[in-house]
Formats: sequence, C-alpha cells, structure tokens
Amino acid sequence: MSIFINKQTRVLVQGMTGSEGTKHTKKMLASGTNIVGGVTPGKGGMIVEMDGHMLPVFNTVKEAVAATQADATVVFVPPKFAKSAVIDAIDAAMPLVVVITEGIPVHDTAAFFAYAQSKGVTRIIGPNCPGIITPGQSNIGIIPADITGSGPIGLVSKSGTLTYQMAYELRDIGISTAVGIGGDPIIGTTHIDCLRAFQDDPETEAIVMIGEIGGDAEERAADFIREYVTKPVVGYVAGFTAPEGKTMGHAGAIVSGSSGTAQGKKDALEAAGVRVGQTPSETARLMRAILKR
Repeated sequence: MSIFINKQTRVLVQGMTGSEGTKHTKKMLASGTNIVGGVTPGKGGMIVEMDGHMLPVFNTVKEAVAATQADATVVFVPPKFAKSAVIDAIDAAMPLVVVITEGIPVHDTAAFFAYAQSKGVTRIIGPNCPGIITPGQSNIGIIPADITGSGPIGLVSKSGTLTYQMAYELRDIGISTAVGIGGDPIIGTTHIDCLRAFQDDPETEAIVMIGEIGGDAEERAADFIREYVTKPVVGYVAGFTAPEGKTMGHAGAIVSGSSGTAQGKKDALEAAGVRVGQTPSETARLMRAILKR
C-alpha cells in the first residue's frame, strides 16, 4: 500500500555527516527507514554510529551503491553542493533521489533535472521539499513519522507544512503514501506523476491534492484528473488571500493576472470533479465524508 517506496527500499543519505543530515538520519532510522549508508566526499571509509546502527560512509554514490545495493537516496547538502550531489546520484543510476535542500539556484535544478531526463532512470522528488513517507514502512526526508498512520488515502502536496497538517488531520484514517513535491519553479516529480501512481495503486482508495498559487501545475493536474483518474480526489489551494502580482512563500508562487490565482485553480479542479476545501480542515472533512460513503 504505497507508491515509489516501501519497507524494502534501501536508502542512502547524502550529507549524512553534516548537522542536518545527522539529525534527520536519526529520525528516519527511528521511524523504521532502511538506511544503509551515507555519502560525504572526502570522508569515505568512516563508520558512523547512530542509535545502535553502524552506517558506512562513502565518497561517491556509485561506491555506496556497489557496496550496499541502495535504491534510493536523500540529499541533505548545502545549496552550492546540491547540483553535484544529485548528478553523482544520477551517474550511479539511482532510481529515486529525494532532494530536501532549500535555496538551490533554479539554473542548477534545471541542469540536474534535464540530466536525469536524458538518462531516463532517476526519479527526482523536490527540491525544497519535505520528502516522502509510507507510514510504518519507510520515511525519506523530514516528514514527522508520528503524525499519521497507515491507511487508504494518497496525499500529494506542494507545501511541506500543509503535508504535515493534512496527514495529522487524517491520522485516524491514515495514508498510503504522502509525497511533498516542493514548490520551486522547477521540480522533479509533479502532481500528475503522483496522481497517476495513486490511481494505479490498488490499495489507495482516495487522493488529497494540495496546491498553491502560482504557475499552472494545478490546472494541468485538473486536466489529467478529468482524463485519467477514477478515484475520488479532494483538493486544497493555498493562497486565497494573497495579493496579485506578489511572490508569496515558495519561489514558484507568483501570480500574474488571472493566471495562477487560487480561485482559478479551484475552478479548474472543481470542473474536473474535484471537491475543493476552503481550509485544510474543511478539505479533511470532505475526504472523511467521501470515505464514509
């Protein structure tokens, strides 16, 4: 009951020896994630002890994969090193790269995303995202594991904090997988990618999709839902009170005229049969009502 990751996913942590990498590696381990090692250039050969786990450190992802058979990696490196870290993972033919790092220059993201597409092997989630969690199986990133349980709801969200809130609001029902895709202008995995995966997952019964002002990702997702998704979808769009023409929050949240407004996105989603809540709590109530039926 999951998409992209499961209990068997073998995870590397790029930047594991740094402060953020160390902190979140411990949390991921505590939530049951199968972490098999870390990557920090220049520190290869180290063994790091974390809460009873002895984790080897490698200089490159390719070395780490050869030694551990890892099939996912999470990036906790500073923005100026993020591009090289992601390209290192792509060169190692890593199937899944979760980029948590915030503040990566857009041209760097464009470069490593285009490189991943040219290779045709690596799925990127992020950057500037909270990661992905399948409760009780694997948690790759910074989503708190104790705010939700396992269940039939798929969750995809641009916003990290709204990912947390929605998972918490629906914790008694539970989620199959929650994916925080990030809100930067260029991201890897999109709403549509997750919607397709949830539609194809036989144990995901319904989907919550969270968007925000700026761009046209939600409008494109609405078109996809109309054409492909048969499962019930509930939506929420953050930013109804944002002034037009002003950057709000994420770098991608730029509204120009009627394009990218919360109302425009709400209208597009509702035209595709998606019930859209005015608040996160109302959105959770809509999902409860659908599942009760």
